[in-house]
Amino acid sequence: MSHLWTMHPTETRRAAARDSAIMTKLLAVLLLVVAAALVFTVLRQRAAKPELVYEPRAVTLPSGDLGADEKARIAVFETVSPSVVHITNISVRRSDFTMDVTEIPRGTGSGFVWDEQGHIVTNFHVVDGADTARVTFSDGSTYDGKVLGAAPDKDLAVVRIEAPPSKLRKIALGDSAELRVGQSVLAIGNPFGLAQTLTTGVISGLGREIKSQTQRTIYDVIQTDAPINPGNSGGPLLDSHGRLIGVNTAIYSPSGASAGIGFAVPVSTVNRMIPQILQYKRIVKPVMGVNLASDQVAKQLNVKGVIVQSAVPGGPAAKHGLVGMTRSPGGGWVLGDVLVAIDGVAVTRADDLFQVLDKRKIGDEVTLDVVNAGRSRKVTLALVAAP
Repeated sequence: MSHLWTMHPTETRRAAARDSAIMTKLLAVLLLVVAAALVFTVLRQRAAKPELVYEPRAVTLPSGDLGADEKARIAVFETVSPSVVHITNISVRRSDFTMDVTEIPRGTGSGFVWDEQGHIVTNFHVVDGADTARVTFSDGSTYDGKVLGAAPDKDLAVVRIEAPPSKLRKIALGDSAELRVGQSVLAIGNPFGLAQTLTTGVISGLGREIKSQTQRTIYDVIQTDAPINPGNSGGPLLDSHGRLIGVNTAIYSPSGASAGIGFAVPVSTVNRMIPQILQYKRIVKPVMGVNLASDQVAKQLNVKGVIVQSAVPGGPAAKHGLVGMTRSPGGGWVLGDVLVAIDGVAVTRADDLFQVLDKRKIGDEVTLDVVNAGRSRKVTLALVAAP
């Protein structure tokens, strides 16, 4: 008789639990072995292939020195920039309530040292209406100056500051008559308040005409494509030797920023105007002693030339017999003398006459070709100072 042995259910569960615990331990041991193997493998790979370390790249040595043109530009900038200044137009306002005085910046521009006496040349429109012209040099030193005088018709002005001689390094002057279209030029200034900015270009044109704030024509203006922006006004335009050839004064731009067409008052004009401002605080113009009718009147009357509206009593023109327009018995105007040439240069508008007079001095003699009622004559007279 055989006997079947069977386990009690409780014992069965205990056996299963023991088996599960054993399997868990085995899996844990296996995972540890796998992890150890992975660590070992990584360490071996690192030992075989070191980790990449990124460092700054080596500097590439130049193949040669700077080019001759680069050296020349750098030399001009380093020589001239200490003479170029940043000008802030300061207006003073007093409060009606507190009576406190407040300084209000009205605008900025550029300028440059004219001489060792502290005279700074700039554009008239940069300092127009200024109570104080604040002048800042390239090293950051600042001086408050006053507008000594101006030539509004030429958009030029002089500011006087008290500064030590070491700050007052004047710019060498060039010759406007020697300029050629295509030659290199450099402009130093403070466009948009960015101090000591250098731009370069060429002379794009000569003999241009622009209007000043007074609507009088400035003649023989230099056109350049060197970028000139707001803030460059009043700064120097230089030739490749660092000599002053013009004062940057205007741009042609639909947007208000540089469009490659800038204008500078020629140094020949500057060199005529500034000594007069220093001497008289204004421009003393040489005149003939005549009042001229407008070009529109001459056009309406179909007159070729400049109409003398009146001769100033006691003036050179009156002393030499020039006569102006008179009233007819019917109340209309009767032509007097018409100027058709001065010193052999034909004049068809007032600007033609002024262009010649701008190059003359007080005491110079000029010869006029005059027409009256179909008869021609020549009149030679000496120019006098405008009252």
